[in-house]
Amino acid sequence: MIEKLLKSGIERVILGTAAVEDPELVKEACHRFGESIIISIDARQGLIATHGWQKQADIEAVDLARAMVRLGVRRFIYTDIGCDGTLGEPNFSAVAELLAAIRLPLIAAGGISSLTHLKILKKLGVEGAIVGQALYTGDINLKEALAAIS
Repeated sequence: MIEKLLKSGIERVILGTAAVEDPELVKEACHRFGESIIISIDARQGLIATHGWQKQADIEAVDLARAMVRLGVRRFIYTDIGCDGTLGEPNFSAVAELLAAIRLPLIAAGGISSLTHLKILKKLGVEGAIVGQALYTGDINLKEALAAIS
């Protein structure tokens, strides 16, 4: 399926639950498709959530990330579920901890609600950010955000 998606013109495939349940699939995908594979790490209070955030795994986000790096993963998305959609603020300490552990490109999500948050994430070293709710509410203007971080 991954090969079919990539051949159709999609540049990257994101794996989430598969990272926890089928590490061999991740290893094989990384071997065959390299940087086209991204692992999505979704965490609630530091522990991995799977199956659309419905199940809690008994593994910490940073431990899963390290295991994925050993399998060949070169890029990650991190979502702090407790912050997602809240218009509060990102879990900056968790993002910083994950960045320090993997030292690879990371896209942060969850709780981003201001240009200040984007600037802090950039300063921490994230590759990108996923902004959702704040765009819908108008708390973040996309053009202003892009200008502020470029």
